[in-house]
Amino acid sequence: MSIRNFIWIGRAEAISALLLFLVAMPLKYAAGIPEAVKYTGWAHGLLFVVFLAFAALLTLERKWKITSFIILFFAAIIPGGPLLFDKMVLRRENEFPIK
Repeated sequence: MSIRNFIWIGRAEAISALLLFLVAMPLKYAAGIPEAVKYTGWAHGLLFVVFLAFAALLTLERKWKITSFIILFFAAIIPGGPLLFDKMVLRRENEFPIK
């Protein structure tokens, strides 16, 4: 699995979370447009699951410590969190490159 793909999925997940909380939810509650949350929430949920699946695969494939996966899991829960942890992933890749 490519680190580049993982980082792009993380960025997409982070952006979808921010869109959900900062755009879609205000549209639902302030403007009465519940569809905004329905579609943005669905996309975010899918990206969240894909991000966690990629994180688990990378952890196993690259033989990272379980704490790396736990950190990535909590990063996914924080809106915009994967954006903050790109450097950690790249650092892990440099420490434990796949051969």
